[in-house]
Amino acid sequence: MVAGETSGDLLAGLLLDGLTSRWPALKSGGIGGAQMTRRGFEAWWPSEKLAVRGYVEVLRHYREISGIREQLKKRLLTGPGKRPDVFIGIDAPDFNLGLEAALKAEGIKTVQFICPSIWAWRADRVEKIRRSVDHVLCIFPFEPALLATHGIAATYVGHPLAAVIPMQPDRQAARQALGLRDEVTVVAILPGSRKSEIEYLALRFFQAAALVKLAYPAIKFIVPAIPALKTLIEQLADQAGVRADVQIVAGQSHTVLAACDVTLIASGTATLEAVLFKRPMVIAYNMNWLSWQIMQRKQLQPWVGLPNILCRDFVVPELLQDQASPEALAQALCEWIGAKSSAPEKIRAVEQRFTQLHAELQRDTSQLATDAIQKILET
Repeated sequence: MVAGETSGDLLAGLLLDGLTSRWPALKSGGIGGAQMTRRGFEAWWPSEKLAVRGYVEVLRHYREISGIREQLKKRLLTGPGKRPDVFIGIDAPDFNLGLEAALKAEGIKTVQFICPSIWAWRADRVEKIRRSVDHVLCIFPFEPALLATHGIAATYVGHPLAAVIPMQPDRQAARQALGLRDEVTVVAILPGSRKSEIEYLALRFFQAAALVKLAYPAIKFIVPAIPALKTLIEQLADQAGVRADVQIVAGQSHTVLAACDVTLIASGTATLEAVLFKRPMVIAYNMNWLSWQIMQRKQLQPWVGLPNILCRDFVVPELLQDQASPEALAQALCEWIGAKSSAPEKIRAVEQRFTQLHAELQRDTSQLATDAIQKILET
């Protein structure tokens, strides 16, 4: 298995629960993180090695990442012990599809868990997917039919987090766990899980927090930080002059999302987690200028954030690149905060929309995924 970042590690960990339940003697190894190793996975490289996003950013790390892929391919094909019965790539399509193509050509069954977003951008990936994988496990209900039109076998398995996150999160218990009073307004700040995202987003997120604090002096800010990036986040909060106003905790992103009233969040998988916690949000992203220009030319839809893509509407604001100024971010946050008292029906509408999405994504993912994998192994 290969999972390329924190979100992939989380999804892979949940999938491993199902795999080891069906095959108790399962042995797994490859590239992974803490959630996977906790379940007995042997991580030959940490998932953080692949946590790079953006064309220019990837180029800076290309030699190292390419070297890891070649070493992994060699180990799987010619290393000690038997070849794997199946390879499962968890997201990270830029890394996994090329590796899967090489393994498939050598007779190893390949599965991609999470369909690359060909419906959002880079539709040219379809041919590469067909060459590379025996089966795709899809987390969105519309994807298998789309892949079928291109001759790619796929199964809708739901999103594993939809079965883990309760339909009605316990806000009070989450606040007690974090030491937050029930009556205070709480903003969760999630500037991403990659170092490059933190560097591009965290400072402007904290600058926005400083502006929101001027309008709402009693407000509380909380940041769930990956332990390895906690010091960097603290430094950027200090640079923005809000370190004393921001509670930074190690991990606990789900507890933080359950506790908050609204979140300022980097575009990516975490936005879907915020959907499952039914939280209003402001989605933002900023990256290298050249990477942004390339991505814009490949974009197929008007939305970037997963909540808006799935709802096919701008349900929550998206502020990208130059639009994601501290002033604009603060204004968007203040609109949600003010709506608590002035327009509660606006918040209720979002909560209802997200509850419907949660129900659509809620399936027995482990059962469906392992059923599909077993069929692939039997062919």
